[in-house]
Amino acid sequence: MWAAISYLLLAIVFIIMGWQVSPSYFSLLFYWTALSLLLVSGAYFFNIAKIFRKRENGVIPFYIRWAFIPFLLGAQVYNAWSRKHDKVPPLQQINEHLFLACRLFPSDIDTLKDNGITAILDVTCEFDGLEWSSTQENINYLNIPVLDHRVPTRSQLNQAINWIAHHIKDNRRVVVHCALGRGRSVFVMAAYLLSQNKEADVHQVLAQIKETRETANLNKHQLRQLVKRHRKGELLIKNKAVLIANPVSGTKLWQQKEHLIVARLSAYYNLKVMITSVEKNGIVLAKQAIADKPDMIIACGGDGTVAEVASVLVNTDCKLGIIPFGTANALAHVLMGIKSKLIPVEVACDLIIEGQTKQMDTAYCNGELMLLLAGIGFEQHMIEKADRDTKNELGQFAYLQGFWQALGEQKAQDFTVQLDDNEPQQIHTNSLIVANAAPFTTLLAQGGGQPDHYDGLLDVNWLTPNQDASANVLSIAELVFSSITQAHFAINSHHTNARRVAISATQEIKYVLDGEVKSADKLIIEITPQSLAVICAEQVE
Repeated sequence: MWAAISYLLLAIVFIIMGWQVSPSYFSLLFYWTALSLLLVSGAYFFNIAKIFRKRENGVIPFYIRWAFIPFLLGAQVYNAWSRKHDKVPPLQQINEHLFLACRLFPSDIDTLKDNGITAILDVTCEFDGLEWSSTQENINYLNIPVLDHRVPTRSQLNQAINWIAHHIKDNRRVVVHCALGRGRSVFVMAAYLLSQNKEADVHQVLAQIKETRETANLNKHQLRQLVKRHRKGELLIKNKAVLIANPVSGTKLWQQKEHLIVARLSAYYNLKVMITSVEKNGIVLAKQAIADKPDMIIACGGDGTVAEVASVLVNTDCKLGIIPFGTANALAHVLMGIKSKLIPVEVACDLIIEGQTKQMDTAYCNGELMLLLAGIGFEQHMIEKADRDTKNELGQFAYLQGFWQALGEQKAQDFTVQLDDNEPQQIHTNSLIVANAAPFTTLLAQGGGQPDHYDGLLDVNWLTPNQDASANVLSIAELVFSSITQAHFAINSHHTNARRVAISATQEIKYVLDGEVKSADKLIIEITPQSLAVICAEQVE
């Protein structure tokens, strides 16, 4: 916090100086500096290291450099002066494979070569990394942006220590550096060393580092965080992963994206790739894979492939990662956010590398795994009408076309519905949805806002049919507001929660279960709380 306040006070000084100085172009220089410092102060107040937009390859975009030139110039000058007058060498060897360093300059390349260093982990956010590809050296580089005096997030630290472990396993020598090799880099290196020895003590590990680099010194916040994460068991290397790919899912992207995916993930995980076939679906391959006790199994395909792999991982310690290749990719949308619709492979790989995990609920419908929902009426008709040829031609618009066709048919049915141990009730409806999870685009599941797949409850939604088609459209429009506001707006819709839902009718029930059309005389749907570990976007916490 003192850094945030210091930059704020310095910005105020420059604003006053700009107010007092003339001519105007001098005052603009002071205001520019003040703006730069205000932005940096805000970054420290809210711990937003990404404000510099530094990429994994170490490049800070030119538009950011222009906005922050006054701060960046000051940081560069201070860093160069401090490095020149530091009482320890720029780079020092901690053990056989690990080195600790301050910010690296082109003049350090020969030193790196002499020490056989071929992997660099940069934990600064305020300096451009060297363009290692232009040095024609075999250097693997990764940036984890962290503000000075602060610590990496849990996902950043997971990414960092897995990356170090992967390279050391390949017998590479790794250097970890920050601005001066005193705080951020020491934190990450200590975290890695602690991950290698569960019995190690934080203070002993730091003392071992300090024996070599006497300036290594975590501040109180950094030390407290390291101790806390070590005690909670968060400093673990979990980088054994199996990827199960369905090469014919959706638009058959696997052939185009295979090299990108494997190259991206192999830098962090010991990755094994398995391909589904007619003889071996996702269930068979997941059972084979889990026998080797991987830390993660990644389902690369549509919702069907994801469900197959997930069915094997429920109530296990193995995490489920998803790379969406299907038409709807509904569960990926729920777990990863709307960006997974725009750049699915890139977003999925980023999240898998970060490793943010949460235990989501699952459910079973007549004994079959249900990750998303069971739908009767509009939802079932919509899926039924969106056949494979239409989906190949129109993509997700095939579902929209099917939805409007179903809406115009106005088919309603009588059901007997029992929620938990309550008395059964009679429902006459053209849309009945029992959801565990659903993206906001699944409108008919939004009666009480977007279903919460972490609450241990099923969301039950149904519509009161209306002979006036425009009234049905209005009800659905109101469900859109329910999704956005997380409140109940639709007059003709009903919503409740339950742990168990039983649905029966006098005739056969046609329904859709996670995108697959089925039929039964009766539906029994039961929730299984927090039963599947999934890779997800960090904001869901």
